[in-house]
Amino acid sequence: MSFFSVLLNLLWIVFGGIWMALGWLLAAGLMALTVVGLPWARAALNIASYTFLPFGRVAVSREAVSGREDLGTGPLGTLGNLVWLILAGWWLALLHILTALALAVTLIGIPFAWVHLKLVPISLWPIGKTILERDAYERLQRGGRG
Repeated sequence: MSFFSVLLNLLWIVFGGIWMALGWLLAAGLMALTVVGLPWARAALNIASYTFLPFGRVAVSREAVSGREDLGTGPLGTLGNLVWLILAGWWLALLHILTALALAVTLIGIPFAWVHLKLVPISLWPIGKTILERDAYERLQRGGRG
């Protein structure tokens, strides 16, 4: 991770990243308590990590990385995402939106508000996503695998 990414991540933690990562951890914990919700807990932990340190990393579909559909990127993943949307996704997305609105009021908060808004779609549909370092993602975009 570059120095610039580390600096932005430290500022991010101060400007809402920590509390949103804790929200994702809470969602993961609640899902894990049900035992049936373990697949959702795994996805929520994955996104909690990304929400805590988003700079220098990207969230992409596992299918785009592996080149093939898997359990989380196929029809069962879609069903899982619909359940997630109803149980936890909408309120996590709402918290990201509210945090973005609060940050957008300040000049220094505008870039961080943008990141919160970029996290809204993944809040609604996290299953089947993986988190990559930006340089690994750029290699993938150029045609190499991860």
